[in-house]
Amino acid sequence: MKTHIRRRENNKELIIVFGGWGIDQNAFIPLCTEAHDFILYYNYSADEPLVLPDRKTYGLVVLIGWSLGVWAAEYMSESMNLNPDINIAVNGTPVPADNRYGIPLDIFEGTLNNINEAGMEKFNIRLFGSKSILEENTEKLSRRSIASYSAELRWLYNRIMENPDKKYRWDIALSSIHDRVFPPDNQINYWKNRKDTRHLTVDLPHYPFYHWGTFNNMIKDLLDRTGLNFEENAYHGNG
Repeated sequence: MKTHIRRRENNKELIIVFGGWGIDQNAFIPLCTEAHDFILYYNYSADEPLVLPDRKTYGLVVLIGWSLGVWAAEYMSESMNLNPDINIAVNGTPVPADNRYGIPLDIFEGTLNNINEAGMEKFNIRLFGSKSILEENTEKLSRRSIASYSAELRWLYNRIMENPDKKYRWDIALSSIHDRVFPPDNQINYWKNRKDTRHLTVDLPHYPFYHWGTFNNMIKDLLDRTGLNFEENAYHGNG
């Protein structure tokens, strides 16, 4: 597992992201502002201790799990020892390899057994929904090797098969109706049974973050749309 940390002196807000498969820091650095610190976990290929700052440093901690990162956040929650104020699941579920609630098993296993340059090019188009949107966001693509993609997905598949849904607390779940990676109907099937989670749908692809431009804008919009109110840590965003 890789960790990318971006810190600024005296920041009181921290955004933690558990990324999806096949990405690196390029997918999320453009979304950061000077108003918050940022930690990204990605390239999952081993059970390793999480690098986390002292919770007392921050007045507000937001955790975002994206794609298979929703499962990864749950898997690592016991070792996290950090209680985020806001937990947001984006285009994923805690049971990501599943015919009803996740990516159908034949597709998941087919991807696992056919990782190559041509396949990754097609995957990146599905990630952004279309070739035109991909071309507008090429700086967000990872620069990793095919071998690293394969090792990561193999590790994820093995761990997913071994570990059931831990029912981690998700305050908000966001599903893109044009998701070509993680079937939106399966996401909806899962989240409609989680009465503790406020579920939203958006007219976007699997990687939806470009729509908001920054994490701050995204978080503020989702909180406004769900009507969530955190009395002590009300989120106002800083664009």
